[in-house]
Amino acid sequence: MNIIWLGHGSFRIEIGDQILLIDPWLTGNPMLSEDQHDAAVEGATHILITHGHFDHTADVVDISKSTGAPVSAVYELGKHLHGAGAVEGHAYGKGGTIALGDVTATLVPASHSSSIDVDGRNVYMGAECGYIVKGEGKVIYLSGDTDIMADMDWIGDYYKPGIGILSAGGYFTMDMAGAAYAAKRYFNFDTVIPCHYRTFPLLEQDAEALKAGLTGVDVIEPQVMQAITL
Repeated sequence: MNIIWLGHGSFRIEIGDQILLIDPWLTGNPMLSEDQHDAAVEGATHILITHGHFDHTADVVDISKSTGAPVSAVYELGKHLHGAGAVEGHAYGKGGTIALGDVTATLVPASHSSSIDVDGRNVYMGAECGYIVKGEGKVIYLSGDTDIMADMDWIGDYYKPGIGILSAGGYFTMDMAGAAYAAKRYFNFDTVIPCHYRTFPLLEQDAEALKAGLTGVDVIEPQVMQAITL
């Protein structure tokens, strides 16, 4: 399995027979140079979206059209993106699981918000979500944009993910100290990868507080377009 950070909350995950794009944000992403865009999405087989904010959806329809990759998301957001021209994947609900070849993706709760600008006004796009992705005998928890929440208790206990990809930049989501607390209290991760940080000055710029709070866990600070092989 290769987990490749595209900057901010965006990932390319090469797992099983799938190349998954998670919240792929290309245009305007200050961490991903334009000459990296094609490589970031090449060969994508499916696109998973956690919520509607621009830094997670701005390029989704264009990427879907250019790659042919279907888009899946929570019901309202999925329907909106499909109606806007994205290749139709699944518009489903929290607790639902979809099979993507050798991989499954389950929608789980997050604690954030979700909207898209439609003709100059913010339109609600259904519940914000995270994902549990299973493949190659591994379980990944992608938190999506979230604060610490009690739902993490049952998510950790029920799915038992060994890999956590956690939004941890603060301001819009939990910060590094909060992510460390959540990981230690609710999960038993072998590996934690922070994201949604370093993008802008108002976000945290390193993961030192996360590392300090998770002794004994392999905390990997990702580098853009460099594969983390697990």
